[in-house]
Amino acid sequence: MTQETKYETLRRVLAELIDTNMAPHDPLPSERELMQRYSVSRMTVRQAVEGLVRDGRVYRVQGAGTFVTDSGKITKSLTFSSFSEDIKARRMVPGGKLLRLESEPAEIDVARDLFVEPGTPVVHITRLRTADGEPMCLENAWVPEHLVPDLASRGQVESLYDVLEAAGAAPEHADQTISATVVNREQAELLGVPNNFPALRVSRVTHDARGRVVERAISLYRADRYDYRLSIARGRRK
Repeated sequence: MTQETKYETLRRVLAELIDTNMAPHDPLPSERELMQRYSVSRMTVRQAVEGLVRDGRVYRVQGAGTFVTDSGKITKSLTFSSFSEDIKARRMVPGGKLLRLESEPAEIDVARDLFVEPGTPVVHITRLRTADGEPMCLENAWVPEHLVPDLASRGQVESLYDVLEAAGAAPEHADQTISATVVNREQAELLGVPNNFPALRVSRVTHDARGRVVERAISLYRADRYDYRLSIARGRRK
């Protein structure tokens, strides 16, 4: 039987501590505290904590420390799907609250992504998205108004992609960018997290089968409850 290393032992002990005595988002003791409590080196502590990060048991916030991950965290593979489709696939109930549904002239950045002239009427939709009733994502989407002329007057949008499909502009593929950020005070209040909490900013431009841009979306996901998984392959070496 292979003997357990010091960092593996500490990693197991910390995992048991998390399971029995800690709640989601509780701070892990500092490196110094762990060194003194368990009589181990700084390197052993760092290796153990890094292992917990890889396992998804804890997450780091730059300048603040290491915190216990919410066990309800959702991992998303990089396939093209709507928020509702993604949550349903994980046997959770998608939901949300409509915060904005109105027509407005396209600002320069929106017009650029939608390939329309600045000032062109677009429908701006802001929604707080939930999974099993828990806030997960703050989503802003813009759709060229000519695609769905009555969209802004509907008063509710259950599935934007269903609406687009019914209008003959079914989403087919998208260009997506993911970056790390933090939430401001207003966003934090909506998502139920502290100010300056880490988040994933997902920017997406969606096309239909004819190549038309049908949506521009910027979504802000809670980093403690959502992440992305990529399957990658190494190209053949020449």
